Amino acid sequence: MNKTMLVTKYFFKNISAQKSFYILIFFMMLLLLFGGYSGWKQVKLHNEMMDKYQTEARQDWINNPDKHPHRMAHYGNYAFRPSASLGFFDTGLERYLGNSIYLEAHVQNSNNFSDSEYATGLIRFGTLDLAMILQYLVPLFIFFIGFSCISSEYENGTLKLGLSQGISWIQLMAGKWFGVFGTVLFILLPAILFTGVWLIRSPFSNADMVYRFIFLFIAYSAYLSLWSLITVLVSAHSHTSRGALNALIGIWFMAFILMPKVTQTIGSAFYKIPSKASFESGIEAEIVKVGDSHNPDDPHYQSLKDSILKLYQVDSINQLPVNYAGLQMKEGERISSEIHASHHKNLIQIYRKQNDLGKWCSLVNPYMTIKNLSMTLCGTDFETYVDFQQQAEDYRYLVSQKMNELQIQYISNQAKGSSDKRHILSQQHWGELQPFIYHSHSWKRVLGVEKWSILSICLWSIGMLCVLIYSSEKLKAV
Repeated sequence: MNKTMLVTKYFFKNISAQKSFYILIFFMMLLLLFGGYSGWKQVKLHNEMMDKYQTEARQDWINNPDKHPHRMAHYGNYAFRPSASLGFFDTGLERYLGNSIYLEAHVQNSNNFSDSEYATGLIRFGTLDLAMILQYLVPLFIFFIGFSCISSEYENGTLKLGLSQGISWIQLMAGKWFGVFGTVLFILLPAILFTGVWLIRSPFSNADMVYRFIFLFIAYSAYLSLWSLITVLVSAHSHTSRGALNALIGIWFMAFILMPKVTQTIGSAFYKIPSKASFESGIEAEIVKVGDSHNPDDPHYQSLKDSILKLYQVDSINQLPVNYAGLQMKEGERISSEIHASHHKNLIQIYRKQNDLGKWCSLVNPYMTIKNLSMTLCGTDFETYVDFQQQAEDYRYLVSQKMNELQIQYISNQAKGSSDKRHILSQQHWGELQPFIYHSHSWKRVLGVEKWSILSICLWSIGMLCVLIYSSEKLKAV
């Protein structure tokens, strides 16, 4: 261990003597400050805006005048999802999927007002946040400070001298590894510190977010430590620094550029997404077969009508003690929601199959591993979006059925037109409905979703350690 630490100190001494090292650190710090501040500012403004519009939507709902409850169901409401406390660290899919949904009777809308709707084509290059810096740029930083850590000793002849003085290959490579990763901590620790300070000050922070933050720190430490080890191994197997640098740049291009794009293309080719028009027309065609729930004489609902009349032992709708139109619309809402849920479930499964292909590829690409795990821990991944959409749909269904129940209970079958008082309900009922509040998954469920990513990091770590041990026994000084 003393010899290993001696190698580490020697690496620090060499790297700190180079002016280019300080220039790199300086620019990395500037990027961290810019990425952290811009992300914090974006999340802060977004949450303030969501809070403002959620309050306005709630007030608009409560202040609606006396009217028919089904008109209130069609008036609709909004569901807003605030950005997660860690959303500034990794924006993930946040800018592409939107955080608000308009809720109305008989219609299941998708998320609206994503940043990508109003952005230029440059958005496809991603957002400069802390996650992007640590995922993309820090590995490049590792390559540039570590590509010659052992290969240069081949070239200047100091490798033979060191090995002849009793330093083993395992001590040499471990010392270089600790040196490279120790240098990376000058970047990782400020990023983590900034994230922790923001998390403490965030009004949305809780114990769950603290656990997510801890696992995020562990994941990025393992990820950057892994690239540090890969850099040392490549340098040890290259007898020239130029060859080591070329190999590392090739690895970066394959892992960060080529493989993600190829995986995405293959996923889209194998699991095709239906167009929005065909998706909606398929739902509409199936609903039309069921009938029109707004028409009391619709033949498709004749069996429902007969069963209701038989239950109350009356001969006509006007004799019913409850509002039949409300019963019919309640049944229609149930049927249409089930039809939409079935189609939506199939669509989500297609997206999941595409994503699963990327998760399988993460077993051979640590970048894709940390990308998936980071988005999930920060609450900006696809599954969080699906969960928000499902919670919003559950709330929309609750509101619609609540309005139908008010119609069933209070609206008379004998009401004549919208001016009839028996056709109108007091606005005091609107406030009885609680506002929508999004509840995120717990950190335990999040880790369960990304079990493949966690397994991938573990396998990569174990695999690279095995390669390190194997290489220490096979490498020669010439």
